[in-house]
Amino acid sequence: MSTISSPVDATYIPLWRVRLRLFWRAVKTNWAMFAENPIGLFGLGLIIFFGLFALAHPILISTVWEAKIYDPVNGFDIEIPYHPSPPSAKHLLGTDPMGRDVLSQLMFSTRYEFALGMISAIVTVLIATSIGAIAAYYGGITDILLMRIVDLVIMIPYLPILIVMSALMRVGMIELALFIGILSGFGGTAIVIKSQALTVKVKPYIEAARISGGGDFHIIFTHMVPNLLPIALLYMMFVVTGAIFSEAVLSFFGLTEIDMSWGLMINTTQVFGYIMRFDAWYLLLPASLAITLLCAAFYMVGRALDEVVNPRLRER
Repeated sequence: MSTISSPVDATYIPLWRVRLRLFWRAVKTNWAMFAENPIGLFGLGLIIFFGLFALAHPILISTVWEAKIYDPVNGFDIEIPYHPSPPSAKHLLGTDPMGRDVLSQLMFSTRYEFALGMISAIVTVLIATSIGAIAAYYGGITDILLMRIVDLVIMIPYLPILIVMSALMRVGMIELALFIGILSGFGGTAIVIKSQALTVKVKPYIEAARISGGGDFHIIFTHMVPNLLPIALLYMMFVVTGAIFSEAVLSFFGLTEIDMSWGLMINTTQVFGYIMRFDAWYLLLPASLAITLLCAAFYMVGRALDEVVNPRLRER
């Protein structure tokens, strides 16, 4: 009796593992291009520094600093009356007009700035990517309606709207982040992502997915949106910069309910009349410099990512 030998089956590789390998390969390739840009690396270094700066605060409070003195909101050094004191060995950046440690305030506020920027950026990307992909995929009346909403939001002055909202209702960190994310998501970012989605829509794999019976929801969020994420990630960097700046302006005018932030530190300096005092530079300079550096860091990373995402810029 003869036997028929069956061919040896190829080694089965799970689909998730294939996708993970492709993703890791893309990450390494993009990182290599990003690492060629010294400005992007410098910006990334600044972001890492501020991240470690924020993480160090709770460690210092629990191990080195005495909470009743170095608490950024309620702390008070009994040896210092209610007036600012210059930098010293005990208070490296001095104290504010209420006797609170400036360095502790600066470190504590960093976590709020990161949280504000990240929440705003995520909300922006979710809204802008969804609007851009849906408008590009369906076209027609859907595209017209969504883009007219976007045009209307773009025409509204960004900062005055935030000031009016802050004056009418309580605005904490979460509320402010959502406001900024929604306004940015329905703004110019949606137009940019929609233009990119139009190029993705005509790709052969989109037509193949449609022919094979894929539904609209499946095609949009499984095939189109993942290909829009690189450009969305780029614009996340710029949204973070805008969110930090907006918070600083609103807190300076006393329109937020945030416990402590860089803008609130500048507001305290202004309320007590030290804003134009050069001998009290330690009240204004640390928060102002932190806002400038962190905004610049995200902007520099965004510019470097722009060269990774945009092939035309890489050719220059």
